[in-house]
Amino acid sequence: MFNMVDKFMQNLTAEQVDNFAKSKNVTLSSEELSFTYTFVKKNYKEILKNPSLFDIDRYQNKFSEDNFKKIKKVYIEYLSKYKSLF
Repeated sequence: MFNMVDKFMQNLTAEQVDNFAKSKNVTLSSEELSFTYTFVKKNYKEILKNPSLFDIDRYQNKFSEDNFKKIKKVYIEYLSKYKSLF
């Protein structure tokens, strides 16, 4: 499973991150997009290995209040849906 995720992440673009956000009704500012893209590319392995240790609330100040609420909702949704795979 990790090999497939690694391959996807190697080719991930900021545009893909932005499109995913938009599909979840999140319109990221350029600063929010830059932070999200860089953070995900840099930290995805650790988050997948230890999802229970990831504290999304630590990054609340990186997003507008409205965007953070939406992002947290999506994070919780995907965590509960896919946690058992990792």
